[in-house]
Amino acid sequence: MDRTIPRGAALLLDFVYRTDAGSPPPDCYETIFGNRQNRLPKPITKMTLGELIDAQRNWSNKVWVKHYWGYGTASSASGAAQFMRATLQDLSRELGLSGSLVFDADFQDRLAYHLLKRRGYNEFMAGNIDRTEFGKRLAQEWASLPVLADTKGSERSVRRGQSFYAGDGLNKSLVKPETVEAVLDRVKAARRAPIVEGKVDKPDVPITGTKKDAAKSLSTSKRFWTWFATIIGTPLAAFGSLDWRVQLALVAVVTGVGVYAVTSMPQVRKLLGLT
Repeated sequence: MDRTIPRGAALLLDFVYRTDAGSPPPDCYETIFGNRQNRLPKPITKMTLGELIDAQRNWSNKVWVKHYWGYGTASSASGAAQFMRATLQDLSRELGLSGSLVFDADFQDRLAYHLLKRRGYNEFMAGNIDRTEFGKRLAQEWASLPVLADTKGSERSVRRGQSFYAGDGLNKSLVKPETVEAVLDRVKAARRAPIVEGKVDKPDVPITGTKKDAAKSLSTSKRFWTWFATIIGTPLAAFGSLDWRVQLALVAVVTGVGVYAVTSMPQVRKLLGLT
């Protein structure tokens, strides 16, 4: 997942990818409708945005698809979020995207995150819309997700658990509404902590923080106080049963290790002006 995606959004996108594309990362990034990606001359993650949009023109043509790929059902859905050709064209216009941008995994994540924001991700996280409303908006973006309450769908009235597009002869929900609700609860709990290598980054103190931040963090650091006690306590203990030269050597070694351990901490380096 692209490192710029907030943790809550990353959790939600991972769920969408597995549901809509039908496979987990990294395979989902190369998936096209009907799992026909193995028939492409190169993976879509190696294509530019312009190349993909041009190729999608044929993938949504039923006559072309049936003739060349032997399938009667056609769709331009591509990538982890199953971007339709019209969606990519719309995003390109809205965001001023260059056709030379490579359609790799990180780029797909950023586009998918923009779709989440379009559908009310920020409003949901801020508590301005509830889970049911956000679920409906997500179901309007991804047909495999169900609505969370009875509503007027694209083709007809749909019941809780059905696709927003039920009745179009093509789409249906692939997960239970309770599953979506549980995911959205996790997303809301995660808030906006950044993703770093698949988990929330929780350093002792941000390297970019102020000296005041560093001092505050240092005052509650177990590592700092453990080594501080070691540095102070070792000379006092003095290993009384040992020869004084051995005592002196041990004190020097333990104190040296303790000083290194303490001064290598980001908080201490910040206070000393070393970072």
